[in-house]
Amino acid sequence: MKTWQLQEAKAHLSEVVREATAGHPQEITLRGEPAAIVLSKAQYIELLKPKLSFLKFMRSSPLVGVELDIERITDFPRDLGDL
Repeated sequence: MKTWQLQEAKAHLSEVVREATAGHPQEITLRGEPAAIVLSKAQYIELLKPKLSFLKFMRSSPLVGVELDIERITDFPRDLGDL
């Protein structure tokens, strides 16, 4: 991501916007500190989309309902020595 000082970004606003719309977010600093990010509208809309909760994500898995044959190993664990 390219970083611009505010006064530099103002002087090159067309370039800042062109790069952002090409999918390359642009960072703008104010007094040396990060102050803003310029994104394309498509990237911004993507950020606004609601995210699935973990539960909904798991329930939407193509493996929902698949029976797993899980067998527990009954052997003794290996010797780890002096930890």
